Amino acid sequence: MTGEDDHSSRASGSGDLSARMRELSGKIDAQRASQRGHARGGSATGSGGYAGIGHALKLSSEFVGGIVVGAGLGWLLDEWLGTTPWGLIGFLMLGFAAGVLNVLRSAGLIQTPEPGKRRVDEDGGDDR
Repeated sequence: MTGEDDHSSRASGSGDLSARMRELSGKIDAQRASQRGHARGGSATGSGGYAGIGHALKLSSEFVGGIVVGAGLGWLLDEWLGTTPWGLIGFLMLGFAAGVLNVLRSAGLIQTPEPGKRRVDEDGGDDR
C-alpha cells in the first residue's frame, strides 16, 4: 500500500465522518427544538412554568392522603373494638399501599380499569 492510497482512504473516511457529524448535528438540533416546544407547551398549560410543581403537589397529596385515611380508619377501628395497635398498624399499611397505587395511577404508569371492559388473559381465557 502506498502513501497516496493511505491518504485517499483517510480523506474519504474523513468525508464520511464529516457527513455523519452533520447528520448528528441535525438530529441534535431537531431534538433540542422538540424539547423547547414541549417546554413551551408545559409552561402554557401551567401558570408561568409551575405545572411541574403543581403535578408534584398533586402526587404527594394523594400519597399522604392515602396514608392519613388508612391511619384514621385503623385508629377508629381500634377505639371501637379495643384492639390497639393492630387496627392502626394494619390500616396504615393498607393506606400506604393505596397511596402508592393512587400515585401510580395519577402519574399514568398504570391504567385505571374501565368498568364494563373484559380482561382477557394471554392464553385467550376469560377472567370473569
